[in-house]
Amino acid sequence: MGTLYAIGEVLIDFIPLQAGQALKDVVAFERAAGGAPANVAAAAAKLGGNASMITKLGKDAFGDFLLEQLSEAGVSTDLVKRTDEANTGLAFVSLRDDGERDFSFYRNPSSDLLLAEDEIDPDVFQAGDLLHFGSVDLVESPMKRAHVKAIDAVKNRGGLVSFDPNVRLPLWNDHDEYRRTIRSFIPRAHLLKISEDELSFITGIQDEDQALASLFTGDVQAVVYTKGSRGADLILPQERYGSAGFKVKAQDTTGAGDAFIGGFLHQLLERQATPHNLSSILTEEHAALLRFANACGAITATGKGAIPALPSLEQVDELIAKENESHV
Repeated sequence: MGTLYAIGEVLIDFIPLQAGQALKDVVAFERAAGGAPANVAAAAAKLGGNASMITKLGKDAFGDFLLEQLSEAGVSTDLVKRTDEANTGLAFVSLRDDGERDFSFYRNPSSDLLLAEDEIDPDVFQAGDLLHFGSVDLVESPMKRAHVKAIDAVKNRGGLVSFDPNVRLPLWNDHDEYRRTIRSFIPRAHLLKISEDELSFITGIQDEDQALASLFTGDVQAVVYTKGSRGADLILPQERYGSAGFKVKAQDTTGAGDAFIGGFLHQLLERQATPHNLSSILTEEHAALLRFANACGAITATGKGAIPALPSLEQVDELIAKENESHV
């Protein structure tokens, strides 16, 4: 089984102790390890897969904490660098009553943005590995160039590349530049994960079918289109497969989408997916892949924080079995 490498931000999410209040009104928070790529790596690791994080953390207490949290989740930190040139990134989150979130980020810059391309070793990647990345760390920085080098290295070795834009508008002053940056990286990926509230922003197209079709550019073979509690669709150039979500009481949706794609990618690695067989695996296994990923996302939404709420394989299997029994 190959390794899931995630490149990008690892940061501290400060989660409010009370939900249903605007961020300005929250008086107490608790810290949790976060950052979308880190959540994806941890999701795969907690399911029993091989996962490794590529990033840079500050030489501070928050960086120490994040290293511990990644290690406890089973994520390899061998490729995590440290620096005293910037602090570890922070994100303050407020939770609405429905579990949805608002963010305020402290990173100008944060340590992750200082990871340089010469700190990427192409020789660590092997055939059968997978690289996952998002858009948060694609601002003009050394980290953006590190992404390009890592993506090229994985593809040169015959590995898969997955991209979840994970749009965070407050982090970009120029939203047009943000859109252009995301679009420039889409053709580099074999698999895209996009939520329904991101689609029109990224594509500039209001019609859903036309917007989804426009994503098939460059190396893109498939799009996973997530719709929150209503499940997700897997879209190939000539096919579209739907799936239903699991009905759960959401406490905090932070990391639910990351758990979804982490579970999906874990299943692809278990099936030894490569750019050459990806389409056939997705066609033949779409129902099982989507069901597993939906279960991962649903379980995570019932907890608090991202990495702490990520499920084990046993929890996912139990939820799927319970759902199957209810339909007998």
